[in-house]
Amino acid sequence: MPTPIRIGAHVDNLDPVAEAQARGAQLSQFFLGDPQSWRAPKLAFPAGAVALKQSAQEAGVELFVHAPYVMNVASTNNRIRIPSRKLLQQTVTGAAEVGASGVIVHGGHVTAAEEPEVGFENWRKCIDGLDLPIPIFIENTAGGGNAMARKLERIDQLWSAIEGSANADRVGFCLDTCHAHAGGEQLVGLVERVLAITGRIDLVHCNDSRDAFDSGADRHTNLGAGHADAEGIAEVVRLAQAPVVLETPGGADQHLLDIAWLLERL
Repeated sequence: MPTPIRIGAHVDNLDPVAEAQARGAQLSQFFLGDPQSWRAPKLAFPAGAVALKQSAQEAGVELFVHAPYVMNVASTNNRIRIPSRKLLQQTVTGAAEVGASGVIVHGGHVTAAEEPEVGFENWRKCIDGLDLPIPIFIENTAGGGNAMARKLERIDQLWSAIEGSANADRVGFCLDTCHAHAGGEQLVGLVERVLAITGRIDLVHCNDSRDAFDSGADRHTNLGAGHADAEGIAEVVRLAQAPVVLETPGGADQHLLDIAWLLERL
């Protein structure tokens, strides 16, 4: 018997519990700090981490934290890879303090002149060195010829590398529907194909795409307003049986419309 699907949105980090309640949602995803900064994340919730954790528990709101966009733990550039590992650890530690269920992090990339295998190995080394009181969820990405997690073939190679780490069981997968569509993966049947590789889908980022199939463009739009296959989006959510985060434009009013669009198709 399928379990009820928990749905929420990526929200402002000042009060993610109140943002969930404004959407009638059961969860929120947010950034701990500035997503474009290398600085250690600083929680915006005025009362602090313990109070946010308690507030979420009392409200029955599950929290997820998205890691900063600047990170690229696959990189061969020491000035990027080493700070990325440090920032990822800081983010995981901060997310654990607020009681988050996991930290979402993009797969990253190596340069066009480099072999992707070095990026997979850098991921394994990163995971080896992390203290993971909560899991990280690697997210598929939309573009990049040498991305670690755009195509299923690359995700398969990445997962094979990760399996060599003692922390492999603390690494999950976040499936983004916009990224899959823009990255050239058909949404219908995608859940089965992903599970055959990773064995798990821990979170779904439910987004439509402003761009055509296999465009490589990471530009989200509201559900039903873009080019992604509507039935494919619904199928991913239905079959993944994982918590769902909307990363679509607009505030609570628009997200309520997106939630209604999705529930109508489930």
